[in-house]
Amino acid sequence: MSAFNPRQAAERFAPWLALVALLLLWEGACRLFELPDFVLPSPSAIAQAAWQLGIGVWSEHIWATLRVTLLGYALSILIGIPLAIVLTSSKLLSRTLYPLLVIVQSTPIVAVAPIIVVVMGAGDLPRVFITFLIAFFPIVVSCVTGLLATPEELIELSRSLGASRTREYRNIRLPYAIPHLFAALRISITLAVIGAVVAEFVAAEKGLGYFINFATSMFQVPQAFAALLLLVVISLTLFHLVGLTQKLLFPWSLPKAQH
Repeated sequence: MSAFNPRQAAERFAPWLALVALLLLWEGACRLFELPDFVLPSPSAIAQAAWQLGIGVWSEHIWATLRVTLLGYALSILIGIPLAIVLTSSKLLSRTLYPLLVIVQSTPIVAVAPIIVVVMGAGDLPRVFITFLIAFFPIVVSCVTGLLATPEELIELSRSLGASRTREYRNIRLPYAIPHLFAALRISITLAVIGAVVAEFVAAEKGLGYFINFATSMFQVPQAFAALLLLVVISLTLFHLVGLTQKLLFPWSLPKAQH
């Protein structure tokens, strides 16, 4: 039985203790200065507002946001990884397509979102596409970086042994790109949540982004804060699920300290 280590215990519980301290400080400041709820609601007011709406209402909005998030994220993976392979396999295509990708990424999605909704119509399609536009770029860039990070001597050896381009990517380049890819996947899943919320601000009838927009317009700020906290929980949960996937399927790609 290992001895109790105060330092390890402090490192383990420090984030939770800091969170509790922040909530207590927040609650105390709201009560001390008697801040109205439409300016800054207290944690207790947020919890009460969330409870009053009920699990049925929240589940509808959560599922609407989560569905768009996961569909847009899946689309970014399905398009981003093959696009990265194409960019690394041809210098001509890389020089042609990469500037276009940078232009797309540099365009403010908030400004383009209404146009996308008008062009694509109502429904999930424009929201999924907006989510995809926000989430796919880190996947492409990181995957390209990982594919190009493969040692050149391994590539030359595989070619001298007569390996095809398909086997070169499948057996050599893609394994080297896995750490870079999962670093991007963790970033992109949080961006996908942001993309879903941006899309719901523009055109939606359900979803946490839509609910925040509606609640603030009605000065129901505690309810808007409750929806915002749910978005944070969803984003953190998905972030850790991506990390868990890497740990289960590709443990060799993690640094030794994370095994």
